[in-house]
Amino acid sequence: LAAASYMFSTAQALFVYLRSFRRPSHGAQPVMLALAGNSGNPVYDFFIGRELNPRIGALDLKYFNELRPGIMGWVVLNVSFAIKQYHTLGYVSNSMWLAVVPQIGYCIDTLLFESKVLTTMDITTDGFGWMLSFGDLTWVPVMYSLQARYLAFHPVHHSTVATALIAVMGVASFLVFRLSNSEKNAFRTNPNGPSVSHLRFIKTESGSKLLVSGWWGLARHINYTGDWMFGLAQCLATGFDTPMTYFFSAYFLVLLLHRNYRDECKCREKYKKDWDRYCEIVPCMFIPYVI
Repeated sequence: LAAASYMFSTAQALFVYLRSFRRPSHGAQPVMLALAGNSGNPVYDFFIGRELNPRIGALDLKYFNELRPGIMGWVVLNVSFAIKQYHTLGYVSNSMWLAVVPQIGYCIDTLLFESKVLTTMDITTDGFGWMLSFGDLTWVPVMYSLQARYLAFHPVHHSTVATALIAVMGVASFLVFRLSNSEKNAFRTNPNGPSVSHLRFIKTESGSKLLVSGWWGLARHINYTGDWMFGLAQCLATGFDTPMTYFFSAYFLVLLLHRNYRDECKCREKYKKDWDRYCEIVPCMFIPYVI
């Protein structure tokens, strides 16, 4: 499955890269290129994505690939590994429940709130190249199901206290992630909406509004904190016999730090001195009063 998805994702990336050089027919809109993916370096442009939103008819390939295939594949693999453990042991261990149930819930939540991905950097800024094609179709389902795969062959049994602590950590971190993102999207959609009208903000010279209260008054990227802690909870479910299952947590930390760097650079360039003013009001990036 991993090899097949790798070959397909690479072929798809090559297809959209070559197709981005097409000349639009008479009267058609010109090809919209991503700023970063139009560097002139073919290797880099193929990797990062040259065309912003390649389409086949009405199908937006980037928007479709962003969630559905990888997220659904992640769920299928998790369920398969849980069934494998049940077939071997005659039951499903509490560690498997701690890893699989939150991840499936996360996947369902992602699909239910699919429209909110439209405001993310992947959709608004990045082109659709090998990075997203491989990440969506191969990396997400194969690597994100690593905890369930390990537990299918190496079951771990937690005490009641450990089970409760990991479960509480998972629920709390997920709430930070979901509530902060929902607040941001509600404010972007309608700043005068009843759920966000009480929030304080600063208005920038570009006309945008930056929240300085609520979740976003606590830290500039508090959603990243919740997202990472949520993933760490599933890693903890696998115990401490191997570092392999913590690869996801380490990788995700690097990913979020890199994304944070890109966010900060983009916002500093866009908002200029208003961003400095915003950082003075909300000095912490991830954890309130800490960092």
